[in-house]
Amino acid sequence: MAICSGNRSEWALVDQAVLRIGAVTVPIYPTSGKEDYAYILKHAGVNVCFTSNGEIHAKAAQEGGPQHLFTFERIAGVRHWTDVLDLGSQNELATLRKYEQQVKNDDLATIIYTSGTTGKPKGVMLTHNNIISNLEASISRFPVDSKAKAISFLPLSHIYERMLMYMYMRTGVSIYFQESLEDLGDRIREVRPDVFTAVPRLLEKIYDKIIAKGEALTGIKRWLFFWALDLGFRYDVRGKSWWYNVQLSIARKLIFSKWIEALGGRVRVIASGSAALQERLARVFNAAGVPVMEGYGLTESSPVISVNDLRNDGLRFGTVGRPIPGVQVRIAEDGEILAKGPNIMQGYYMEPELTRETIDADGWLHTGDIGEINSEGFLRITDRKKEIFKTSGGKYVAPQVLENRLKASRFIEQAMVIGENRKFPAALIVPDFAFLKDYCALKNIPFESREQVIKDQRVRDRIFREVKEANAEIGQWEQVKKIALLPAELTIDAGDLTPSLKLKRKPIMVKYAALVEGIYSE
Repeated sequence: MAICSGNRSEWALVDQAVLRIGAVTVPIYPTSGKEDYAYILKHAGVNVCFTSNGEIHAKAAQEGGPQHLFTFERIAGVRHWTDVLDLGSQNELATLRKYEQQVKNDDLATIIYTSGTTGKPKGVMLTHNNIISNLEASISRFPVDSKAKAISFLPLSHIYERMLMYMYMRTGVSIYFQESLEDLGDRIREVRPDVFTAVPRLLEKIYDKIIAKGEALTGIKRWLFFWALDLGFRYDVRGKSWWYNVQLSIARKLIFSKWIEALGGRVRVIASGSAALQERLARVFNAAGVPVMEGYGLTESSPVISVNDLRNDGLRFGTVGRPIPGVQVRIAEDGEILAKGPNIMQGYYMEPELTRETIDADGWLHTGDIGEINSEGFLRITDRKKEIFKTSGGKYVAPQVLENRLKASRFIEQAMVIGENRKFPAALIVPDFAFLKDYCALKNIPFESREQVIKDQRVRDRIFREVKEANAEIGQWEQVKKIALLPAELTIDAGDLTPSLKLKRKPIMVKYAALVEGIYSE
């Protein structure tokens, strides 16, 4: 049974009903394209499908698709999901209990199709025990209880938000569902959550909005804002000098208190996952009293493998924390992170060979990520194994490291480092056009359109200065030597990003092939 919808209470209710009778939930991202819908619905053999609205219903109601379709919103000519409630009320409770009692821990609970950065999505098979073991172990890193409130807006079709939803249920946290990101700031201030999940891209946007407000200040207020910001970048959980702590206390009262209020005023933890978080953002948010805890995991591990925890000396910036209870982690000879535990998937649906490639004979999941474990047991991710490339000179380059350094610039919104089998690394860069517009006004540079401004040599030179700063302190062979500026953001709708906001590197390379050739032919 498929659920294709944004976050709403009906999603959770249908999911619980499906799981409790021993059926299998197949969630699909509401933003996925028609081709992905057709592939997943057919591949998983879905025969019952719940969609939220007419647009998503149209993607699911293709020829040869599910036999039974229901919608959460009322649409003429389509069965409403409450029809199922009516059918349920006509059944004996004993009949439903009979189904429920037959469900075993190791039964298949869900098939989650991964985002598909390369080729068709893969169906990750997770059992009830995979997910329950993961949420029970993760609770130990979860500093909230039944008095807390959570706002849920990251897609429930991803195991990251979904497992957290189950954890909220398990601990009695009140859940407020938010289907759209458009008015998210208003809803956060309205709900005043104690906890929510985030991806680095969202935290980057929150940070950029805060900085934009700081830039608009004048005089002593502006000086205080950037003084506090500088303190935040130097923050360390293991303490600084007494004088630093005095200054931080003042900064929290005068400046950072406004950051906390903008997030509702009650946030006790923000769980960050799905991609690498810039270390400076983790430092400055925690310095401000906004506890951002970065973790790590995969759909294939239900998902959490490790996570930071502000309590019990369990937070180190630049790491994804220590492994959660019951999960073992080791580093292979080539640097790949391997994980083992009750949270590891059954395998990929109808893909036995691919399953054997991913989970070895001893039960270790090969994550595809490169990392290291420090002397205190904290895990650090350095790159994706499949994304590390070799230049024509035989030197290995880890693009995510460079990309995070580039995105630290106010001028740069998005970046993708390239250079496989080429003479040197280069980068495709999307400028932060809102910031760039203000900069151009200040420097009397015409800003007639995005296409025009990225061709202006003064703009190109200024952004390349930022690239040179990002290149500092890394090996000569890793440094970005040339750039190309893109006029539009990389988006899900355009096929540039996965639903979890990871770069689809191959499609982007195809899309901008002429631009890439231009970089290397000069």
